[in-house]
Amino acid sequence: MLDLADVEAAAALAVEAWDAFGGLDILVNNAGLFLGKGLEEASLDDWHRLCAVNLTGVFLGTKLALPALAERGRASPHGSAIVNLASVAGLVGSQLDPLYSMTKGGVTLFTKSTALECARKGYRVRVNSIHPGVIETDMGEQTFSSRARNLGSNDVAAARQVALKGHPIGRLGKPEDIATGIVFLASDDAGFMTGAGLVVDGGLTAQ
Repeated sequence: MLDLADVEAAAALAVEAWDAFGGLDILVNNAGLFLGKGLEEASLDDWHRLCAVNLTGVFLGTKLALPALAERGRASPHGSAIVNLASVAGLVGSQLDPLYSMTKGGVTLFTKSTALECARKGYRVRVNSIHPGVIETDMGEQTFSSRARNLGSNDVAAARQVALKGHPIGRLGKPEDIATGIVFLASDDAGFMTGAGLVVDGGLTAQ
């Protein structure tokens, strides 16, 4: 297991990828942490742990992979690609975890700013973000438990139904829904996209 907030470990991974594949075409910053605590409940240690994964990990991954991505981007028709996993919580407010929302908002604007910096420097590196709604993963299950706890209830099933009703499409997301979006953003089909956010949320933020 890799600690993405560890600069030496992250640098070693970039070198390992270069050695194994002769370069780097795509970076997906996918690690994320959800606390499920409100402002008054979260401690400073909680905040530092959240930032280490959700912000420092994205910063280090991008910084350390960028030279290799820029190198390969010069030879690619549409350049190389970075895809950052943000969240709908980085677009709209979160009742459950304002600190999580704060970090994902940071990823959203870091994506746009990094896209502009790469363009300014003449790097052929496209940088985009993807914004999932509630997805049926372990982290998704954590949000149901947090919602139930914050409402003073242990009824996780009821909390799940509340989340489900928030998605007009009539279901929660599957990991495959997000994977497909990542593949698109990383592919030449998204060759004219940079600094953009792809929202894959079943209509949650359309309301």
